[in-house]
Amino acid sequence: MANLFPESDDMIWSDATDPEVLEGDGAVFGRSWRYDFEAGEFIMTPTRKIPVADEKEAWVIWCEKAIRTPRYRHLIYTRDYGSELEELVGKGYDRALLESEIQRMVTETLLADARTESVDQFLFAWEGEACRFSCRITSVRDETEIIESVVI
Repeated sequence: MANLFPESDDMIWSDATDPEVLEGDGAVFGRSWRYDFEAGEFIMTPTRKIPVADEKEAWVIWCEKAIRTPRYRHLIYTRDYGSELEELVGKGYDRALLESEIQRMVTETLLADARTESVDQFLFAWEGEACRFSCRITSVRDETEIIESVVI
């Protein structure tokens, strides 16, 4: 009877052949699909295909999604994924405290991923009760990007 799971010399079944690259800190850089957070949907090509994001863009997409996803709400994510920024809404704290908490929460959220080396250079802009912030993220590969978000 033929083997249900045939093996040959050209079939290597180990994690070492994974196309993702392992960095020194155990950070795995992979690919993702491009996403438009403003529209809330995947970006489509004219032929209705979703383009693939490169490793840096995939990491930036992960960072933005982690900030926007409430922690502990969705069972599919681990307890380390997501942010707790929602807890700040409507609390009536002064702006200095809110900015400090936003900085702490965003930093904790993004440093949960081994690909993120640092989060710094926070800038805050208040529009009434809404707080828009941006920060610089740096990967373990020394790639930097500025991300923006709205909190309250």
